[in-house]
Amino acid sequence: MRRSVVFSVAGTALALAAVLTLLGVGDDPAALTNGQAFVLGIVQGLTELLPISSSGHLILVPWIADWTYLKEHDSFNQTFDVSLHLGTLVAVVAYFWRDIVTLVGAWLTSIRRRRIESSDERVAWFVLVATIPAAIAGFLGEDAIAKVLGEPWQILILLATGALLLYWADHSPQSRAMGDLRLGHALVMGCAQALALAPGVSRSGITITTGRFMKLDRDSAARFSFLLLIPIVFGAVLLKGVKDVLLGDLPSGWHGPFLVGTLAALGSGLLAIDWLLGFVRTHTYGFFVVYRLVVAALVLLAIVSGVRDATF
Repeated sequence: MRRSVVFSVAGTALALAAVLTLLGVGDDPAALTNGQAFVLGIVQGLTELLPISSSGHLILVPWIADWTYLKEHDSFNQTFDVSLHLGTLVAVVAYFWRDIVTLVGAWLTSIRRRRIESSDERVAWFVLVATIPAAIAGFLGEDAIAKVLGEPWQILILLATGALLLYWADHSPQSRAMGDLRLGHALVMGCAQALALAPGVSRSGITITTGRFMKLDRDSAARFSFLLLIPIVFGAVLLKGVKDVLLGDLPSGWHGPFLVGTLAALGSGLLAIDWLLGFVRTHTYGFFVVYRLVVAALVLLAIVSGVRDATF
């Protein structure tokens, strides 16, 4: 996707979200406000695609700002989460549209031929196989994990631990491209991706870290992370969309926040993809290591100083 198109689409989406917020379209002061949805949409778009944990930030931002509505209204939270992930999913699909068409074609060709030959075919099967462990873990364990994980004190530990692992992995040799990996690597990647169900781990962070441990170069590790997002987030959006939106009772005041959140996540997500791919061509992932450690330290400071409780 050309940079001019990226900036045009991202700017339009963010501008629309901002206008809807300022005009208060569909806003319900008794529910999540459009302003809060706008902030959380931008947070989702940036943190889902950068290795810093979107689920962790979507808990920490309301925690530090003392926005309790989503915590107190789980049905609204579940459906609002669908809108945010829909925004980032559209961003990734739009940015990597040509890659997706190529990989789907390569996958179908390998099935027709009954063997894997080209690097595109290997990448396509890698993405499919790596999705299976994460999809199973998400389907069976997401609700249970949500009940025991996601407290700010847990998030700070996982942010810090993930930072150290990313630092270690980022100093691995760079000797492989995406097409060099085998299906055995895909299973390992899938199991690693399943760990991202815990807020603070970061789906992009754990997949980039695992990719770097597999000796992928930094650009390939980031691209793989984005490609792996598509099937797992599409499945989650489809499942939750049917269960919580189509078959569920939509909470009052959902129109404005859902539209604003989706647009903000789409716009910021496109900018995050474009920036990260350009950044890692000339830099290490050290910036994100430092960022994760700083956020973990700030959360710890807020807890020990009594500004906020360790739980939310």
